[in-house]
Amino acid sequence: MVIINPDTNRDICSWLVHVKLSRIVTLVLAILILTPLITHFYLSKVERNSYYIEHSGHSHEDLPEDYHSQADLLANVEELRRIRGSVLSELRDIERKRRQYKTEIQTYAKNIEELKSELAHQQTILNRLKISVEQAQVAQREALQQNTPELALPKKLTPNALPPILPAISKQLSKRCRMHNCFDHSRCSLTSGFPVYLYDPDQYPVMHDGWDIDGFLKTTLKQTLGYNPHLTDDPKQACIFLVLVGEALKDTDDVSENVGNHLNLPPLDAEALRRLPYWGGDGRNHVLLNLARRDLMSAAGDVFSEVDTGRAILVQSTFTYDLFRPGFDLIISPVLGPPGGDVWQECNPMLPARRRYLLSFQGEMKKQKTASISPFDNNNTELERFILDHLVQLSKTTTSDKFLFEFECNPASDNNLNNGYEDWALCGTDSSRRTVLKDSTFVLIFAPGQENLISTTLLQARVYEALRSGTIPVVLGGDQINLAYDEVLQWKRAAIYLPRPRITELHFLLRAIPDEDVLLMRRQGRLIWERYLASVQSTLDTIVAVLRDRLNIPASAAETVIATSVFNETFQPIQVSVASEVEQEESLGPLEPPFDSAAYRRNYSLSLVQGSEIWNDWGDPFRLYPTLPMDPLLSSDAKFIGSGRGFRPIGQGQGGSGKEFSEALGGNSPREQFTVLLLTYEREQVLLDSIARLRGLPYLNSVIVVWNSPRLPSPELRWPDIGAPVHVIKAARNSLNNRFLPLENLKTEAILSVDDDAHLRHDEILFGFRVWREHRDRIVGFPGRYHAWDLNTKNGWLYNSNYSCELSMVLTGAAFLHRHYLYLYWKWLPQAIRDKVDEYMNCEDIAMNFLVSHVTRKPPVKVTSRWTFRCPGCPQSLSEDDTHFQERHKCINFFTQVFGYTPLLNTQYRADSILFKTRIPHDKQKCFKFI
Repeated sequence: MVIINPDTNRDICSWLVHVKLSRIVTLVLAILILTPLITHFYLSKVERNSYYIEHSGHSHEDLPEDYHSQADLLANVEELRRIRGSVLSELRDIERKRRQYKTEIQTYAKNIEELKSELAHQQTILNRLKISVEQAQVAQREALQQNTPELALPKKLTPNALPPILPAISKQLSKRCRMHNCFDHSRCSLTSGFPVYLYDPDQYPVMHDGWDIDGFLKTTLKQTLGYNPHLTDDPKQACIFLVLVGEALKDTDDVSENVGNHLNLPPLDAEALRRLPYWGGDGRNHVLLNLARRDLMSAAGDVFSEVDTGRAILVQSTFTYDLFRPGFDLIISPVLGPPGGDVWQECNPMLPARRRYLLSFQGEMKKQKTASISPFDNNNTELERFILDHLVQLSKTTTSDKFLFEFECNPASDNNLNNGYEDWALCGTDSSRRTVLKDSTFVLIFAPGQENLISTTLLQARVYEALRSGTIPVVLGGDQINLAYDEVLQWKRAAIYLPRPRITELHFLLRAIPDEDVLLMRRQGRLIWERYLASVQSTLDTIVAVLRDRLNIPASAAETVIATSVFNETFQPIQVSVASEVEQEESLGPLEPPFDSAAYRRNYSLSLVQGSEIWNDWGDPFRLYPTLPMDPLLSSDAKFIGSGRGFRPIGQGQGGSGKEFSEALGGNSPREQFTVLLLTYEREQVLLDSIARLRGLPYLNSVIVVWNSPRLPSPELRWPDIGAPVHVIKAARNSLNNRFLPLENLKTEAILSVDDDAHLRHDEILFGFRVWREHRDRIVGFPGRYHAWDLNTKNGWLYNSNYSCELSMVLTGAAFLHRHYLYLYWKWLPQAIRDKVDEYMNCEDIAMNFLVSHVTRKPPVKVTSRWTFRCPGCPQSLSEDDTHFQERHKCINFFTQVFGYTPLLNTQYRADSILFKTRIPHDKQKCFKFI
């Protein structure tokens, strides 16, 4: 142990304190200088010893002793160098192995991701198979639980012999004829197709000498009936036999001395009727057509009053209560229009609702063989005079409403009627009367002066002219008369009936009708006129359809277009496999084999043949009977009958629980598929890419490609195999109207109309399909557009494609619609509209929107937030032309002129799925409300 004296420590500290700073600095410098010199000397000595050993060959033992310590140091250095090299080598090996292991880890990670993707893929397939199995089980249970068997249409059953000769019946029995006791139902089976035979009026004349049938009617009748699918040239198969007996005109070429006697006879020759080869003795199943046209006041107005017609059905415009047999004879309108074709040019616009005159009347009461102008000569003379005085006083009252009443013709018409009846004669010419009617909101129509008249040709002509001009008929004494086809048409939806004693309420009644109802009645009236009264063809087709409806015989199937493939029978297109799209997060639905929509099995139901009822805007059914072959609403493949204010699919009346509804695709049908209808023109690669994107699309039945180009596709094209049939149909010519061809191979009710450059995801298509199934009568699609009034010129409508909260059209370049509308587009839409589409090579989508909105009075339904649907990088389309929008402006205004109004309806409704989680821009959030 060392003991330090504290005094010594104090001395040292005292000394250090008193040492000068210069001495300390000098000492430190000496240490810093001497230390490197000594180190250098030592290292130099070691290096010289190493050099000496290496070059002199002496060992360490021969060296001096100071050299042995240096050799040990060198050995240590060498050992350190060796260790360093070994460590570096091991580090390199370790780095190489690390990289190798990293590569292997990446490979294993990639394999794991692939296995996860494959697992998800297999899981999706498994889910789809589970859904398919569940649907198959549901279908099996439905088949087992079905109480009624599925009946196929029996073979066509028609008679094969001429009607046998039976004894004639008395005229008294003839007046009691009805369908059950004067009609031979055995010749008209349910599956006969209702064959109709026409006697050639030139070969079988039925007029007395001195009379002849209007030549125009002869020619037109044979021509227009030739388009009717029920016409047959085999009398053995006929259900009914048509005989043209008028319009009967005086034969001015007969100059014999007995011409006076000829003119005293009725025009119709009863003996000539009995000589008809298929009259059968009593005229059963014969229909006598007396079609008034030129001479509305002649004796030809009623040619049956003094003739024994047996059991034949009478069809004309003039009837008395004694002559008319309800449910047997048929009241029609005079055929004042053209033979057929478009008649829209004859009509006036439906707007404005209120016209210059609130009410008008032009006419003069005429009697046979008298110069008296007294308008009435019956027990109600005082009432009729009061009516005229009240109307005259009404026209003189100071109100904002204007009236036009003319009870005497100026210039005066013929003083006498030649048919023996009291009635109001027409004043002026057709052109002058039309000028007044187009300025009248309502037109007064008097019932005939004789109470025993149920209808007259002049009265029916007034109704015809009123509806043609868009004027609403007000029938005074409507409880006395029957209008044309009143057994099938609800005239109260287009005309106003007012008893004579309530004439003082007339002004109040007309003013109480709002403008909206005026437009609705005007629209219904124009529909009646266009479909059933406007032309010779519509009149004849309606007559045949009403008679067929009486017998509860279903109509013929709707006409379809033959689907001619662009490939010949021996050519097999090249098919290639394509990769499926990226798997969705959830199963969109099962991939099922194609199955057609449920067909009408003809298990007979009166609701399917009693006439389709399209509910009008009054909320009551307005019965539309067909003017075949133009109207398919009673056709065997039509799936719509009236329901609410639109259509409903037949055979879906059982309903279902909420659970079944939620597990189904949507709507009330548990299983359904759709057909993709593509229109293309010389864009092969774009088309093939679009078809390839449909691979794996659930609920896809088939793909129909309408090849619009005259140049056929190259046989070297490699068509993608998408797991569903692809049919390429050759179009007769290049036309955008071909987008809506009612092809025979369209087997589903749902049609997805798409452009060849449309780019839609599977989930978007499936969502649109779900929405359509709950709005089957509408167009349901993606790109929305709207029309707007031109505020600058105030002279028409403008087409607008700007993104807006409002829309009135959905473009059919990406939209679902019912197959029924394809037929209406070609068979019901006026030809002028399709001609305009061909002229501009544009606007076919606007035309379809006009059609659907006109039929349903509903706007389309837009789905999702997408406003564009073109594929990126596709070649330029027609819509990118500079004149595209100008032509669409013109189309809307022209279509408005054809329809008489603009049927497009605006809506702010849009269907979105919450699964899309759509991001709505701030400037559009005000457009939507989430419920």
